[in-house]
Amino acid sequence: MTASVLRALHHDRAPGDPLVVPGPWDAASARVFAEAGFRTLATPSAGVAASLGYEDGATPAAEMFAAVARIVRAVPAAVPVSADIEEGYGLAPKELVERLLDTGAVGCNLEDSAGGTLVDAQRQADRLAEVRAVAGDQLFLNARVDTYVRGVPDGTDQEAETVRRALLYVAAGADCVYPIAAPPEALPRLSAAVPGPLNALARADGPTPRELGGLGATRITFGPGLQRRAMSAVREIADELRKG
Repeated sequence: MTASVLRALHHDRAPGDPLVVPGPWDAASARVFAEAGFRTLATPSAGVAASLGYEDGATPAAEMFAAVARIVRAVPAAVPVSADIEEGYGLAPKELVERLLDTGAVGCNLEDSAGGTLVDAQRQADRLAEVRAVAGDQLFLNARVDTYVRGVPDGTDQEAETVRRALLYVAAGADCVYPIAAPPEALPRLSAAVPGPLNALARADGPTPRELGGLGATRITFGPGLQRRAMSAVREIADELRKG
């Protein structure tokens, strides 16, 4: 499966009909989602970390890439897989792209924070442009904007800063922009201000994917939410077993 197929899935979508992209955390969950008929999958770094016994953000690069490769192998070739590779593990763009493509993934998330702090927006845009130059059209680039999870400097308008960063990233070659944890009421304004697909995070206690699509989101992902729901079910099973 190629990045061009994944790219096409994000375009010409009707309002209220977003691309729903489950986040498998291992090969078994990936197979379940693929068998359910989902057309594409996107790994969540926090979910994968939990499955490997790490805290979010602490997975070694080699283990993350290996986990992504197992997920790709577990699903039919017709199901493109995108990988959350956090801030890129400090790898130079050439090595980052090569290692990602070696897994079989055709897309990735790259976030604009490191160590819990937003990085300079122009520096991130330059990095995205380098990744795009190396990858050409082989990767679908989803640029995560962390303004809503990391905060912005005092006196800075959060939504305006989100748009500023998003526009820089699109100009640098990003295929999609992901203002993670943006409030649902901001999605119509963000969608209107940013050209191209907009990724929204679905939460169990928030609007449904279809409702998020109606607000302007093109693509819906779940972060580690699905893995956590699965673990909640496992806890219920464990409780039942303890009760005998």
